[in-house]
Amino acid sequence: MSTFRLAGLVGGLMLAGLGAQAQDQDLSKLFAGASDSLAAARQPVAATFKSPRIVNLRSNESIARHELDFQVMHRFGDIAGKDGGIRTFYGLDFSTDIRIGFDYGLTDRLTVGLARAKGNTAQRELYEGSLKYKLLEQNRGGSRPVGVALFGNAVVSGMTATTDESLASTFRRPADRWSFVGQVIVTRKFNDRLSLALLPTVGHRVLVEQHDDNTVPALGVGGRFRFTQRLSLIADYVLVHRSSASRAYYRTLGVEFYNPLGVGLEVETGGHVFALTFTNSAAILENQFIPETRASWTKGQFRWGFTISRRFALGKHKK
Repeated sequence: MSTFRLAGLVGGLMLAGLGAQAQDQDLSKLFAGASDSLAAARQPVAATFKSPRIVNLRSNESIARHELDFQVMHRFGDIAGKDGGIRTFYGLDFSTDIRIGFDYGLTDRLTVGLARAKGNTAQRELYEGSLKYKLLEQNRGGSRPVGVALFGNAVVSGMTATTDESLASTFRRPADRWSFVGQVIVTRKFNDRLSLALLPTVGHRVLVEQHDDNTVPALGVGGRFRFTQRLSLIADYVLVHRSSASRAYYRTLGVEFYNPLGVGLEVETGGHVFALTFTNSAAILENQFIPETRASWTKGQFRWGFTISRRFALGKHKK
């Protein structure tokens, strides 16, 4: 074999090797890009809602591990109607309910809460313990199109028992002081502006007034629409299923029950989330406002309210 032929053969082999190496590099980049895209698609959607609350209802948001969320919630009196107007400074002279609570993130998915509420029904001086677990997170790729969280609470009244047998506050047994709520919170963030929530709910009160329902199922819907980076519109509504016998009995007493409806503006200010709300619900806890909302928007029986939420980091985050 001549020198030129040998050199050509060696050169050809070298070029072929370089071509194969370049092809391998291109394939590696292709697979790496596909892997990165797949990893990004699996990432959970962040901030479906900005607060653990919408207006009246809970959102799917949990508290991050080792973080503490402090909340103050307030409901004033009727803005209009026979109990509102300038005489009561549009409800600001009255406080129908107040709640102060703490939520702590045991893990990034599991939140435990403790709260004290004034209460607005026959049962007052309420202490609440709650758990929220983020069961499923919506991801960016669409393979998990919704998020699912589970919420449950137990509420006990610390008030002195009354002697009026017509009220649900005689408390002949310790168990009579308790009520419970369980919810499945299904959420979807459609884009950077719009998020919606669906909340099948069951509430149970151990002691109720005569002919009232101990167990009350309901279906809540809620949403958030973000106008700007810091300002959002929030709203929720609860469709309550009360038995026809119970409704008929209370109508004979001149009492009507209404579905709770709340709307508000949510403002983010650094570590704070502030919501200015309007609702016909006089009570704050689901255990009371779902079965016992007796105020109507059409009669002017809606009220100012606000929620302030402040987040604190109490430990190191896992990287």
